[in-house]
Amino acid sequence: MSAATPNRDPETRGVRLVVVLLALMTVSGLIDAVSYLGLGHVFTANMTGNIVILGFAAAGAPGFSVARSATSLACFVAGATLGGRVAGRFGGGSRRTWTRVILAAEAVLLAGSAALAFALPDGRATTYPLIALTAFAMGLRNANVRKLGVPDLTATTVLTTTLTGLVSESRFGDATSSRSPRRAAAVLALIAGAVLGTFLVLHHGLGIPLLVAAAVSGVFTVAASGRE
Repeated sequence: MSAATPNRDPETRGVRLVVVLLALMTVSGLIDAVSYLGLGHVFTANMTGNIVILGFAAAGAPGFSVARSATSLACFVAGATLGGRVAGRFGGGSRRTWTRVILAAEAVLLAGSAALAFALPDGRATTYPLIALTAFAMGLRNANVRKLGVPDLTATTVLTTTLTGLVSESRFGDATSSRSPRRAAAVLALIAGAVLGTFLVLHHGLGIPLLVAAAVSGVFTVAASGRE
Protein backbone atom coordinates (compact mmCIF):
# COMPACT_ATOMS: atom_id res chain seq x y z
CA MET A 1 0.00 0.00 0.00
CA SER A 2 1.39 3.37 -0.97
CA ALA A 3 2.11 5.92 1.69
CA ALA A 4 -0.41 8.72 2.14
CA THR A 5 0.45 11.93 0.34
CA PRO A 6 1.50 14.50 2.94
CA ASN A 7 -0.56 17.66 3.23
CA ARG A 8 1.03 20.58 1.42
CA ASP A 9 1.63 23.85 3.18
CA PRO A 10 -1.29 26.16 2.24
CA GLU A 11 1.18 29.01 1.75
CA THR A 12 2.71 27.21 -1.24
CA ARG A 13 -0.53 26.68 -3.12
CA GLY A 14 -1.45 28.96 -5.96
CA VAL A 15 0.31 31.74 -7.86
CA ARG A 16 3.51 33.15 -6.37
CA LEU A 17 3.36 36.60 -4.81
CA VAL A 18 5.85 38.00 -7.32
CA VAL A 19 3.50 37.17 -10.18
CA VAL A 20 0.53 38.56 -8.25
CA LEU A 21 2.32 41.85 -7.56
CA LEU A 22 3.41 42.17 -11.18
CA ALA A 23 -0.25 41.76 -12.16
CA LEU A 24 -1.07 44.56 -9.73
CA MET A 25 1.51 46.75 -11.48
CA THR A 26 -0.45 46.17 -14.68
CA VAL A 27 -3.65 47.16 -12.88
CA SER A 28 -1.92 50.35 -11.72
CA GLY A 29 -1.15 51.23 -15.32
CA LEU A 30 -4.79 50.66 -16.22
CA ILE A 31 -6.01 52.83 -13.35
CA ASP A 32 -3.70 55.72 -14.16
CA ALA A 33 -4.70 55.58 -17.82
CA VAL A 34 -8.35 55.82 -16.74
CA SER A 35 -7.73 58.65 -14.30
CA TYR A 36 -5.36 60.75 -16.39
CA LEU A 37 -7.13 60.38 -19.72
CA GLY A 38 -10.70 60.07 -18.51
CA LEU A 39 -10.95 61.97 -15.24
CA GLY A 40 -9.22 65.23 -16.07
CA HIS A 41 -5.43 64.90 -15.89
CA VAL A 42 -5.13 63.38 -12.44
CA PHE A 43 -3.36 60.24 -11.24
CA THR A 44 -5.13 58.01 -8.73
CA ALA A 45 -2.49 55.26 -8.46
CA ASN A 46 0.82 57.11 -8.88
CA MET A 47 0.84 59.69 -6.08
CA THR A 48 4.28 61.00 -7.02
CA GLY A 49 2.87 62.11 -10.36
CA ASN A 50 -0.32 63.33 -8.73
CA ILE A 51 1.51 65.54 -6.24
CA VAL A 52 3.51 67.08 -9.08
CA ILE A 53 0.28 67.68 -10.98
CA LEU A 54 -1.20 69.27 -7.86
CA GLY A 55 1.73 71.68 -7.92
CA PHE A 56 1.09 72.44 -11.61
CA ALA A 57 -2.57 73.14 -10.85
CA ALA A 58 -1.78 75.31 -7.83
CA ALA A 59 0.56 77.40 -10.01
CA GLY A 60 -2.21 77.93 -12.55
CA ALA A 61 -1.07 75.66 -15.36
CA PRO A 62 -3.98 75.11 -17.78
CA GLY A 63 -5.65 71.70 -17.98
CA PHE A 64 -5.07 70.72 -14.36
CA SER A 65 -7.33 70.96 -11.32
CA VAL A 66 -6.42 71.50 -7.67
CA ALA A 67 -9.76 70.02 -6.61
CA ARG A 68 -9.35 66.80 -8.60
CA SER A 69 -5.73 66.25 -7.59
CA ALA A 70 -6.44 67.07 -3.95
CA THR A 71 -9.39 64.66 -3.95
CA SER A 72 -7.17 61.92 -5.31
CA LEU A 73 -4.46 62.58 -2.75
CA ALA A 74 -6.91 62.75 0.17
CA CYS A 75 -8.65 59.51 -0.81
CA PHE A 76 -5.34 57.70 -1.39
CA VAL A 77 -4.16 58.82 2.05
CA ALA A 78 -7.45 57.69 3.59
CA GLY A 79 -7.12 54.27 1.96
CA ALA A 80 -3.49 53.92 3.03
CA THR A 81 -4.38 54.95 6.59
CA LEU A 82 -7.13 52.37 6.82
CA GLY A 83 -4.90 49.77 5.18
CA GLY A 84 -2.15 50.46 7.70
CA ARG A 85 -4.49 50.12 10.66
CA VAL A 86 -5.99 46.88 9.37
CA ALA A 87 -2.57 45.45 8.51
CA GLY A 88 -1.24 46.37 11.93
CA ARG A 89 -4.09 44.63 13.66
CA PHE A 90 -4.71 41.57 11.49
CA GLY A 91 -1.71 41.21 9.18
CA GLY A 92 0.47 38.96 11.32
CA GLY A 93 -0.94 35.65 10.08
CA SER A 94 -0.87 33.79 6.78
CA ARG A 95 0.45 35.82 3.87
CA ARG A 96 -1.77 33.78 1.55
CA THR A 97 -4.89 34.80 3.47
CA TRP A 98 -3.73 38.38 3.81
CA THR A 99 -2.98 38.73 0.09
CA ARG A 100 -6.45 37.46 -0.74
CA VAL A 101 -8.05 39.93 1.65
CA ILE A 102 -6.17 42.82 -0.01
CA LEU A 103 -7.10 41.74 -3.52
CA ALA A 104 -10.73 41.08 -2.63
CA ALA A 105 -11.11 44.59 -1.19
CA GLU A 106 -9.48 46.09 -4.27
CA ALA A 107 -11.63 44.03 -6.64
CA VAL A 108 -14.82 45.17 -4.89
CA LEU A 109 -13.83 48.85 -5.03
CA LEU A 110 -12.81 48.65 -8.69
CA ALA A 111 -15.94 46.71 -9.59
CA GLY A 112 -17.97 49.48 -7.94
CA SER A 113 -16.07 52.02 -10.03
CA ALA A 114 -16.80 50.06 -13.20
CA ALA A 115 -20.50 49.79 -12.34
CA LEU A 116 -20.66 53.54 -11.76
CA ALA A 117 -18.90 54.25 -15.07
CA PHE A 118 -21.32 51.99 -16.95
CA ALA A 119 -24.38 53.43 -15.19
CA LEU A 120 -23.44 57.08 -15.82
CA PRO A 121 -21.24 57.10 -18.93
CA ASP A 122 -21.42 60.87 -19.56
CA GLY A 123 -18.46 61.41 -17.24
CA ARG A 124 -19.25 64.68 -15.47
CA ALA A 125 -21.32 63.27 -12.65
CA THR A 126 -18.91 60.43 -12.01
CA THR A 127 -15.55 62.22 -12.12
CA TYR A 128 -15.11 62.79 -8.39
CA PRO A 129 -16.69 59.48 -7.26
CA LEU A 130 -14.40 57.57 -9.65
CA ILE A 131 -11.36 59.51 -8.46
CA ALA A 132 -12.32 58.78 -4.86
CA LEU A 133 -12.98 55.06 -5.34
CA THR A 134 -9.89 54.29 -7.40
CA ALA A 135 -7.53 56.39 -5.26
CA PHE A 136 -8.89 54.84 -2.06
CA ALA A 137 -8.43 51.35 -3.54
CA MET A 138 -4.83 52.10 -4.53
CA GLY A 139 -4.00 53.54 -1.11
CA LEU A 140 -5.50 50.55 0.65
CA ARG A 141 -3.56 48.17 -1.60
CA ASN A 142 -0.23 49.96 -1.28
CA ALA A 143 -0.33 50.03 2.51
CA ASN A 144 -0.89 46.29 2.59
CA VAL A 145 1.58 45.39 -0.17
CA ARG A 146 4.22 47.09 1.99
CA LYS A 147 3.21 44.69 4.77
CA LEU A 148 3.97 41.73 2.48
CA GLY A 149 7.53 43.01 2.05
CA VAL A 150 8.40 41.42 -1.30
CA PRO A 151 11.75 42.95 -2.41
CA ASP A 152 11.48 45.50 -5.27
CA LEU A 153 7.68 45.20 -5.20
CA THR A 154 6.81 46.93 -1.94
CA ALA A 155 4.98 49.59 -3.94
CA THR A 156 2.90 48.59 -6.95
CA THR A 157 2.11 52.07 -8.27
CA VAL A 158 5.54 53.69 -8.69
CA LEU A 159 8.81 52.59 -10.25
CA THR A 160 11.46 55.19 -9.50
CA THR A 161 13.29 53.10 -6.89
CA THR A 162 12.86 49.90 -8.89
CA LEU A 163 14.16 51.52 -12.08
CA THR A 164 17.11 53.04 -10.23
CA GLY A 165 18.02 49.64 -8.80
CA LEU A 166 17.61 47.99 -12.18
CA VAL A 167 20.18 50.18 -13.90
CA SER A 168 22.54 51.12 -11.05
CA GLU A 169 22.99 47.54 -9.82
CA SER A 170 23.03 45.88 -13.24
CA ARG A 171 26.22 44.63 -14.87
CA PHE A 172 26.50 48.05 -16.49
CA GLY A 173 26.42 49.61 -12.99
CA ASP A 174 28.02 48.04 -9.93
CA ALA A 175 26.85 44.48 -10.77
CA THR A 176 25.65 43.80 -7.21
CA SER A 177 22.07 42.63 -7.85
CA SER A 178 20.57 39.36 -9.04
CA ARG A 179 17.02 40.74 -9.21
CA SER A 180 17.21 42.48 -12.58
CA PRO A 181 14.57 40.19 -14.21
CA ARG A 182 12.05 41.02 -11.47
CA ARG A 183 12.72 44.73 -11.75
CA ALA A 184 12.53 44.70 -15.54
CA ALA A 185 9.27 42.74 -15.35
CA ALA A 186 7.82 45.40 -13.03
CA VAL A 187 8.67 48.15 -15.53
CA LEU A 188 7.16 46.19 -18.41
CA ALA A 189 4.03 45.35 -16.39
CA LEU A 190 3.30 49.01 -15.67
CA ILE A 191 3.91 49.97 -19.29
CA ALA A 192 1.66 47.15 -20.50
CA GLY A 193 -1.13 48.27 -18.18
CA ALA A 194 -0.82 51.86 -19.37
CA VAL A 195 -0.89 50.82 -23.03
CA LEU A 196 -3.90 48.56 -22.54
CA GLY A 197 -5.68 51.15 -20.40
CA THR A 198 -5.09 53.90 -22.96
CA PHE A 199 -6.43 51.77 -25.80
CA LEU A 200 -9.55 50.82 -23.82
CA VAL A 201 -10.24 54.37 -22.61
CA LEU A 202 -9.86 55.86 -26.09
CA HIS A 203 -12.00 53.24 -27.82
CA HIS A 204 -14.40 51.95 -25.17
CA GLY A 205 -14.74 54.57 -22.43
CA LEU A 206 -14.01 54.16 -18.72
CA GLY A 207 -16.19 51.21 -17.77
CA ILE A 208 -14.30 48.49 -19.68
CA PRO A 209 -10.78 49.23 -18.34
CA LEU A 210 -12.14 49.51 -14.80
CA LEU A 211 -13.92 46.20 -15.24
CA VAL A 212 -10.72 44.60 -16.56
CA ALA A 213 -8.81 45.93 -13.54
CA ALA A 214 -11.45 44.54 -11.17
CA ALA A 215 -11.39 41.18 -12.96
CA VAL A 216 -7.59 40.89 -12.69
CA SER A 217 -7.75 41.60 -8.96
CA GLY A 218 -10.62 39.15 -8.60
CA VAL A 219 -8.81 36.34 -10.43
CA PHE A 220 -5.73 36.71 -8.26
CA THR A 221 -7.89 36.85 -5.14
CA VAL A 222 -8.65 33.20 -5.81
CA ALA A 223 -5.26 32.18 -7.20
CA ALA A 224 -2.73 33.91 -4.93
CA SER A 225 -0.41 31.98 -2.64
CA GLY A 226 1.73 33.29 0.18
CA ARG A 227 5.08 32.36 -1.30
CA GLU A 228 7.51 34.51 -3.26
